[in-house]
Order: sequence, then C-alpha cells, then structure tokens
Amino acid sequence: MPETDRIVNALTSLSQFPEVSEASDRVREVCTQLRWHEALRRRIPEAAAESRVRGAWASAELDGARSTATIVRDLMRGAQERSADPDPAERVIHGAISATAETEHLGALVTRAPGQALARLHTAAAADLVEDHDQLGRPRRDGEGCEEFADFGPAPAGLQLKERLAGIIDMMQLASEVPAFVVASIVHAEIAAVRPFTIGNGLVARAVERALIAETGLEPTGVAVPEAGHGHEGGPAYLGSLNGYVLGGPEGVKLWLSHCANSVIAGAEEGWRVADSVRAGRLG
Repeated sequence: MPETDRIVNALTSLSQFPEVSEASDRVREVCTQLRWHEALRRRIPEAAAESRVRGAWASAELDGARSTATIVRDLMRGAQERSADPDPAERVIHGAISATAETEHLGALVTRAPGQALARLHTAAAADLVEDHDQLGRPRRDGEGCEEFADFGPAPAGLQLKERLAGIIDMMQLASEVPAFVVASIVHAEIAAVRPFTIGNGLVARAVERALIAETGLEPTGVAVPEAGHGHEGGPAYLGSLNGYVLGGPEGVKLWLSHCANSVIAGAEEGWRVADSVRAGRLG
C-alpha cells in the first residue's frame, strides 16, 4: 500500500472513533457559527489581525514567555520598539509574533508545499532564538539535538527524524482528504513530538495548526484563536495532553484530540469575542 494511502486510512480510521467523530462535529458547528458573526460581513481583515495578536500572545505564553495582549499588539503594529538586547522571554515573544504573522501569507502553500511552509514558519519563529542562523528553516542535522519538550524523551534523530518529518509533510499535503480538525491536531502534535528543528518547534506547531485550520476551510476567516484555546486550561494541561499523545498510546492520542477539540472550540469563542470587539470598536 502506498504511504499516502496508509496515512489517509490511519487518519480516517482515527476520525471514526465515536468520541473523535463527535468532537469533530462540535468543532465544525462552533466554527460555522463564528463565520456568521455580523462583524465578519465586512471586517474580516480587522478581526483576523486581532486574532493574530491574541494568538501570538497565547503561543508565547505556552512557551513560558509572559506578556500582555497590549504589548504584543503594540509590537505587531510598530507602536512599541523592540529592545536592543532582548532577554530570552522577549525573543520568544518576537518569534511568536513573527510566526503567527507569517500564517497570513502562507495560504495554499501549507498544503501544496508543506516543506516550504515549515521552513518559512521556522525562519520567522526562530530568527531571534538560534545561535547559528544556518539552522533557520531546515531540519536538524546529525549531531544536532533539541532540548524542547524534554519530558517526551530524546528527540528523534537520523533516519527516524527524516521518516517522521516526511510523514508530517505527507499529512499536510493530504489535509483535504481527511477531517480538517483531525489532521490539524495530529500535525501539531507530531511537530512537537518529532522536534524537527533545533529550537522553536512549539511556536511552529501552533502556527501550522492555525494555518491548516484556515486553509482547509474549517475556519476560513482566520478569526478563531486556537493558540488561546490551547492555553485556556493552563500550560500544564496543554503539555500534559501532548505528553499523552507521545507516550500514552491510542488512549493518549484520543486524550490529545479531546484537548484539541476543546481548544478549537475555546479558540472560536475567543474569535467571537474578537468579532464583538471589532463591531463595537473597542479593540485595545
């Protein structure tokens, strides 16, 4: 059986578990409701821009970089200058801002040329994080490790890394052939588990999920804030669910998908609040 057929069959089978199917239906219903918000009839770009602000803020927080939405908003619109010598937390915030902003420009690239999309997102996310800029936009080479998500165990290397990364790319290319919620969630988890880059993998994983949710048509306005959804129960719940995916077998995968369903729903609800703020003219 060709590898692409195997991946489609595996994801399709996963999506047919009753609890996963029910979660997919709930996610689709909430995302559909968001599309019909009155403010999105004419003001999608404004609402989507605010979603990226809140998404970047939430993504940085999930990597332990504390800030506020106001700080991130001012940085994204150029109302606040970057520090000349940013500390580690500021570097993560800048990476989250750049990666989340880059999702606006990926479009169909995220499914038609996933390798390029991953390279662009990593270049944006890790520009201030890597010590050697030669590491930007490319997978880890032999001898290069990754200290992120250490609780998952050693990061795959060598042939295992190449095979797992190829599987991620195949899943992204096949996103239109399987339920969008499932493929976006599994790609997110696989990037975190495989850690294809030396640093910035969490930022890339969350940005890829945002891009896939929009490009597959699950929530095409880009107003939902899935990153905020992942953090709505706190960082430990997010990391615990990812840990379940990596180490918990089939039940761990279902736990992760349940977490992701709740996160996309919470992200759509945050998108509704964004749209309310746009309609009322009360963005921060």
